[in-house]
Amino acid sequence: MTREDFIRQIENYAPFNEQEEKDKALILGWISNNENAFSRENTVAHITASAWVVNKDRSKVLMVYHNIYNSWSWMGGHADGETDLLSVAIREVKEEAGISNVRPVSEEIFSLESLTVDGHVKKGNYVSSHLHLNITYLLEADSEEQVSVKADENSGVMWFSPEDALEKSTEPWFVEHIYSKLIKKMGI
Repeated sequence: MTREDFIRQIENYAPFNEQEEKDKALILGWISNNENAFSRENTVAHITASAWVVNKDRSKVLMVYHNIYNSWSWMGGHADGETDLLSVAIREVKEEAGISNVRPVSEEIFSLESLTVDGHVKKGNYVSSHLHLNITYLLEADSEEQVSVKADENSGVMWFSPEDALEKSTEPWFVEHIYSKLIKKMGI
């Protein structure tokens, strides 16, 4: 997928709510005005991809216990120059949860959001506060497949019911504005 294809995909995306409407405009503006929007070298804001991973009957959500945020959360990562964000999301799930059979429910964008990231230390280096301009994909995996921890990023991988996923996350803003939205969009 080229940068132009990616921009077109975002332009064609129909926002679910006001948050997505505002964030869609922010993401499109940032990509248009920043050649390095897909790179962490842009220390103010950069493109990321996340995955909301569900089982076949949508009764479970796969989450990891994220070491930096000290919370159960979705999976995802930095674009690092790639414009095929669906591939980034799938790769991150495979790496972070240790599963091999994960596939898109759809290749279309499931959600988008602008996420604040507080300053933190990663691999011994300080990372300043910044924004993740995030594209989320709905992925499906087998809840019976063995999962494994990626120790440098998380300390737990577990399937939860959608309701339990909301209870387990200790990030109130994510629970209220992101995870609840994703569950609503699934029709649960």
